[in-house]
Amino acid sequence: MSDLQKKNAGEAAAAYVEAGMVVGLGTGSTAAWFVKALAARNLPDLRCVPTSERTADLARELGLTLSTLEDTPRIDLTVDGADEIGPGLALIKGGGAALLREKLVWEASERCICIADAAKVVPVLGTFPLPIEVVAFGHKTTANRIADVLADHDIASPARVRQAERGLVRTDGGNLIYDAACKIIADPARLAADLKSLTGVVEHGLFLDLTDLAIIGTDAGSETIQP
Repeated sequence: MSDLQKKNAGEAAAAYVEAGMVVGLGTGSTAAWFVKALAARNLPDLRCVPTSERTADLARELGLTLSTLEDTPRIDLTVDGADEIGPGLALIKGGGAALLREKLVWEASERCICIADAAKVVPVLGTFPLPIEVVAFGHKTTANRIADVLADHDIASPARVRQAERGLVRTDGGNLIYDAACKIIADPARLAADLKSLTGVVEHGLFLDLTDLAIIGTDAGSETIQP
């Protein structure tokens, strides 16, 4: 069951944390298991940098000491989930609409561990729709530019703005999320660069060359994947 696998992955990752570390806390259902397991270890002198308000609320409830990137610009270890884990530990993230803050924390970290259930490991990225965070102002024109880039990568479907019952989904930073149903991302590095070059695109969910280790939860425990 995926919940058991997520729990096992989160608990295994918590064992990598040592007293006195600055730890980046990811966002999402798997990352929440890590936060719970970390709090249960009751290590002294931890400072934690959350990647979303949701994670910050959970960490606060569990008694973890919170910090910010401004106060702790160097992070020892970040542990976070992923929506897909492809070859070379290339990731798609952003299903929880926290990709910008997640990437800021990841890139400030000495080491990053990705945790996931077994279903997240895929032979090629793209089945999970790629999240793209865009500025709300003029977002429809930005979407047209995104569509042109996707077409250049042989991705026919335009990205669609993410909506919930309350309306357009907004990130903690007030931006919007577009999801691109890529199906197959043949060249993740080129797509990442092309999307990032677009005016109006704040960030995308391709996390490349950032993961030092993946911990994959199984029903019996966990397994590790090196890049």
